[in-house]
Amino acid sequence: MKRVFTLIAMVITWTVSLSAAEITVTDADMKAAGASVTWTGENVYILDGLVFVGDGQTLTIEAGTVVKGKPGQEENASALIVARGGKIYANGTAQSPVIFTAEADDLEGSVADRATGLWGGVIILGRGATNNATATRAIEGIPTSETRGLYGDDPTVADDNSGSMRYVSIRHGGTNIGEGNEINGLTLGAVGSGSTFSHIEVVSNADDGVEWFGGAPYCDHILVAWVGDDSFDYDEGYAGKNQFMAAIQGQDDGDRVGEHDGGPSSNELGAPFAQPVFSNVTYVGRGASAGKRVITFRDNAGGEYYNSIFAEQSRGIDIEYREDGSGSAVGQCSYSQWADAGILKLENNIFQNVADGTAAGIFKVVSEKDDNDNELFTVPAQANTDFAAYFTSAGNEVLDVGVDAVNPTASGDVSGADFTGMDDWFTVVGYRGAFKPNENWAGGWTLSMGEVDARANVYTGIRKTGVTGTSVLIYPNPVLDHATVEFDNPTGVVHHFSLFDMSGRTVRKMDHITGNNFLLQKGNLQPGIYLYRLDRAGSRAAEGRLIVY
Repeated sequence: MKRVFTLIAMVITWTVSLSAAEITVTDADMKAAGASVTWTGENVYILDGLVFVGDGQTLTIEAGTVVKGKPGQEENASALIVARGGKIYANGTAQSPVIFTAEADDLEGSVADRATGLWGGVIILGRGATNNATATRAIEGIPTSETRGLYGDDPTVADDNSGSMRYVSIRHGGTNIGEGNEINGLTLGAVGSGSTFSHIEVVSNADDGVEWFGGAPYCDHILVAWVGDDSFDYDEGYAGKNQFMAAIQGQDDGDRVGEHDGGPSSNELGAPFAQPVFSNVTYVGRGASAGKRVITFRDNAGGEYYNSIFAEQSRGIDIEYREDGSGSAVGQCSYSQWADAGILKLENNIFQNVADGTAAGIFKVVSEKDDNDNELFTVPAQANTDFAAYFTSAGNEVLDVGVDAVNPTASGDVSGADFTGMDDWFTVVGYRGAFKPNENWAGGWTLSMGEVDARANVYTGIRKTGVTGTSVLIYPNPVLDHATVEFDNPTGVVHHFSLFDMSGRTVRKMDHITGNNFLLQKGNLQPGIYLYRLDRAGSRAAEGRLIVY
């Protein structure tokens, strides 16, 4: 299928003003700030170290506010942590999102889109249920000596409220705090269903995108792109509900799109069992040569996926098998959660270019492995036969619906969603996947998909900055042999065109352009994504992305 990509330069309303004041915030500052703290869009807030919103404290972050984290590893890492009993209200809008990013990021290209590990991330902790062997546990990414890093405590508090986050973009995080322990983009530890997480992007994080440790928060419209490890990860009895979830893996980064564990190594058989429900997700992987999985269910995890699209991954969905000496038992492994307990379900989903395209290739039962990657059990042939048969009987299909890592909004027929028997919390729609045909709920406010125009399945360049009103049209884009570049230049002003690779290296430059169009030859450009910039009169007229095939 051939696609046309259009690039239009626009000035967006949430670009940071050059006059915005920078306010450095330390943990001591937050402790001294009182019970109610507000950060406003007129300022840029710089996190210096681990900054906690304490028990009984509320942090309100207004729409359009930018929060940046200082660089630093281990004890010098910067992150925002909402402790148990604390609350965060970070409620942006599609026009004015709340942005968490690195100190070096001026939001105009000073930091490459794919740069990771430049600061920590956002961690929210609650008092909800987990299946840990102890009532509380120290959250991943925070030193165990910090008591405000504990989560859990009261398994009866399913509706614990940690606040709300809407239209929030979390960028370039995942700094290492020691011994390969990176901070996730968004970490939710025992967070309850009284909290709200809607329209959130985690982009270019060095570790996982979103990770749930127990709890039962309900999440919708969550986008994870270009992270270094797993896009969505859950553990410790997570039991939330999720709808309209999207993940895009980079060509060279990312492990599983979904890594789904039941319990910690100290209590893998503990209750409650992990049984979250997902509907309308779109997961786009790294392609056929990467050797990565769409989803792994292991360590006794359950979980349910409905009405979803899984695409472009060399390995499909596997569920872990193990025995206790007397054969499989309910709660003994993820295979038995599917075969016996019925709390692992994969129904009415679309698979595009996953594994070898067969039911047996996409749905696999695999043995538990030891720390040296050795298989511990022999999986019965009947187990794989039964699981493969379930692929078709549960309404799953192999279809090409036109999603890819550049534009995960589908261009094919994705009708046929079915919500029979599902909780009333889920929004009933007629389509499968995270995006309604011809719509992109991530448009305008995200870094990774803000430029994708789903209505024409094209790339539109919403993040362009520079001279107001300047527009650029490049066609064809992706470029095969050459492309025509057209732009607004009614008075014949001299323009200069520069093309950069993703590392920022100049790979093509054209000067003294006085007309309103020119021909760009592919020449020796390698396939990939490039950044272009159009300058005039010493200032930036437009900028955007160019794709070369």
